[in-house]
Amino acid sequence: MLRFSAFLLLSLVACLVSAIKFDLEALPSSTAFSHRKCLSQHVGDNTMVIVTVKVGEGYNQRVDLEIFDDSESINKYATRRDVGEQGARLAFSTHADASIFVCFTNTLSDGFNPGPNYRRTIDVDYDIGAEALDYSKIAKAEKLEPLEVELRKLEKVVQEIWDEMEYLKSREAKMRDTNGKFIISQYDIMYSIMLNIIPFLLDLESTNERVQWFSIVTLLTLVGLGTWQVMYLRRFFKRKRLID
Repeated sequence: MLRFSAFLLLSLVACLVSAIKFDLEALPSSTAFSHRKCLSQHVGDNTMVIVTVKVGEGYNQRVDLEIFDDSESINKYATRRDVGEQGARLAFSTHADASIFVCFTNTLSDGFNPGPNYRRTIDVDYDIGAEALDYSKIAKAEKLEPLEVELRKLEKVVQEIWDEMEYLKSREAKMRDTNGKFIISQYDIMYSIMLNIIPFLLDLESTNERVQWFSIVTLLTLVGLGTWQVMYLRRFFKRKRLID
């Protein structure tokens, strides 16, 4: 039962591994970079990532690859020029809690014009965290049984879930602090507005007071009518012997 549960959970986690396939049109060198395609995935700090790229056949085209993040330091993890049909497998550990960008540029050779025949099919797979670890090597090094390997995978997955929850908690705290500052600034704006309209409000004070008293009288009238209706219905039901 434990083995089945472990297999089921790992199967569900495996479905979350990113796999994307798309076509990238080849363009002249003057415009290819500005039309590059980028895939992004948020990854926590100090997380193992493996990006596997497969490029379809194509002539007179050059596919370049660059991997970086959107942190303040803009960490660059890999650069590959002319990724051919042999593809590429890039492994690295992240240096910041940020989004990882995998960008592709397809440059058309000089002397050729862009067209539907000049494009490459690109297949990208992400393995992040627990999925990026080579558990076969770990099992050999630590002499683990198959069930122990599955439990080790589960342990890593649970740790990643915990780290993600902590990250979301910190983001929520930052957002709450930002919202608090926004509300304070809104109160400051409202205060300045009130200072400007106080003279106008003073002119309306007598009118507001009359409206207030009218509302109170209306409320008391409605309460009185409701009480009278209850008493009248009670006497009516007693006469009809419907209630004691």
